[in-house]
Amino acid sequence: METNAVISDASAPGTPAVSALERRLDLSLSIADFEKEVDQRLKRLSKNMKMPGFRPGKVPVNLARLQYGQQARQEALSEALAQLFSTAVTAQNLRVAGVPKIEVKNSDSPTHLEFSAIFEVYPEIVLHDLDGVEIERPVLDVGPVEIDRTIEILRKQRVRYEPVDRAAAKADQVSIDFLGKRDGEPFAGGQGKDYHFVLGERKMLSDFESAVIGTRPGEAKSFDMTFPAEYFSKELAGQSVTFDISVKEVGEPVLPEVDADFARALGVEDGDLVKMRAEIEDNLKREVRHRLQARIRGQVMDALLQANPVEVPGWLIQRESEHLMQSTRQDMERRGLKAKELPMHPEWFADQARKRVGLGLILSEIVKQYGLEAKPQQVRAMVEEVAQSYEHPEEVVRWHYAQPERLADFKAAAIEDNVVGWVLAKVRVVDKPIAFAELMGQEPSSGDSE
Repeated sequence: METNAVISDASAPGTPAVSALERRLDLSLSIADFEKEVDQRLKRLSKNMKMPGFRPGKVPVNLARLQYGQQARQEALSEALAQLFSTAVTAQNLRVAGVPKIEVKNSDSPTHLEFSAIFEVYPEIVLHDLDGVEIERPVLDVGPVEIDRTIEILRKQRVRYEPVDRAAAKADQVSIDFLGKRDGEPFAGGQGKDYHFVLGERKMLSDFESAVIGTRPGEAKSFDMTFPAEYFSKELAGQSVTFDISVKEVGEPVLPEVDADFARALGVEDGDLVKMRAEIEDNLKREVRHRLQARIRGQVMDALLQANPVEVPGWLIQRESEHLMQSTRQDMERRGLKAKELPMHPEWFADQARKRVGLGLILSEIVKQYGLEAKPQQVRAMVEEVAQSYEHPEEVVRWHYAQPERLADFKAAAIEDNVVGWVLAKVRVVDKPIAFAELMGQEPSSGDSE
């Protein structure tokens, strides 16, 4: 629709900006053109209306106005403001982050409706050099000791638990009913029935596990504990509560023997233990390489954030915070926790979201300036590597390439690799040995001396 619109950049006198990225545009809409557009909409509606007593297409506009007048005005206004706003930001070359907030301005104009659009823009990213930055590159060679440690882990992953009539100890699996109370009242997420967990795996808080250790099947117990001050639920952090528990079963761990059956369980059809070790070595080397790369990547990203401080639009932080909250809920559900019953707010993830969004903006600018986009051969190599862990790798590769969107994660990973390589070429890199247990996130054994 055509309007006589006066568009100007304004700084909202007397109103402090939310951030340096906040902008305000004054939008002026011709009343005459607006009313003309509303009338045209109502005429189009009247031609398609069906009303008793009137032939199709012959419903008077005034009757259409009575039934659809408010709707037509809202739609016309929304479309006009969207058009005005789009024209304004395009003319001023503004990159809008999020959805503008439209406010009605007090105006005595007899000919125009006055509005203000308040919004944020993407920051201008100015890349700084990385002089003086040092990156520690962790180094680990996979040998027989690491393979043996991995076999022990695989045994523990296939552990079974035999019921025993004795006091629960570390590494035992227990089944309990529990009810938590704060000030005598149950609290959200503080109850469970037939809840299984292994003592020592830190699935529960250490004080909770300590209270369960030493209990026997059929025993009931009450105990007091205090949630850590840094507990993720702000409502419970630092709070003292009472738990009533009833121990239903204690299971003793029984590990499988390393024999032909064990090898077959790992996918070695003929049960050959030599072949099993060779496959474990290949998989372990691949996993170690990925973890080493992840450690380097983490240092690189931290260095980029420190060297290139950037203000992040609040809208992007809010959106990423909500995404992180939902991801956390889903992860907790996969771990068997009733996350929907736990209080959780996006604000808890704001710091992490700010870091992730800021880093994304920096990476995007680096990729654009230095041409670090993902190359087809990079993506292909990544897909083929992932496919090697499946029985029919070629089918996995074909599946990923059947639809382009299935390659999105691989393209993003390739871009990150390109950025990491670009940064490592500009900083001082120092190799540093790392213990196997530390790299794999395990409890160190007596043999770990690094």
